[in-house]
Amino acid sequence: MAASTKDPRPCSIADALALVGEKYSLLVLREVCLGNGRFDQLVRNIGAPRDILATRLRRLVDAGILTKRVYSERPQRFEYRPTQAGLELEPVLLTLMAWGDRHLRPDDDRPMVVEHICGNKMLPVVTCAACGAPVRHEDLAAHPQTPGWTVTGPTAA
Repeated sequence: MAASTKDPRPCSIADALALVGEKYSLLVLREVCLGNGRFDQLVRNIGAPRDILATRLRRLVDAGILTKRVYSERPQRFEYRPTQAGLELEPVLLTLMAWGDRHLRPDDDRPMVVEHICGNKMLPVVTCAACGAPVRHEDLAAHPQTPGWTVTGPTAA
């Protein structure tokens, strides 16, 4: 079956971005991974309007990226923590941070350094799970799995 030329390419990146591609969603994940999961901490550290932040939190909880637990009954207040799915996004955040440090921060003006348990500054590297080699663009080959799609786009009807 040929793909419609009106439909975008089926893509896990697009699916993921639909959940976490909005700026405040990734910043929520940053803060929660840093251990700042209370609403007031999130408002202060992210700078998002409270209503937008509440919407993003609800969406991340509904998607199974964060969990919500009561830390105060009177008044009722919640703390957000990453689920396993949320923790699996942390390398994405670290890679984005490293890219920003390299390409957007002049003169090594980094706002945060993440230290690995070994005591050294953590610099993320994407490697092949099978051979351990660092991933380089020129070593990759894409193989579309959706019927009707090639690397260059939809096949002719």
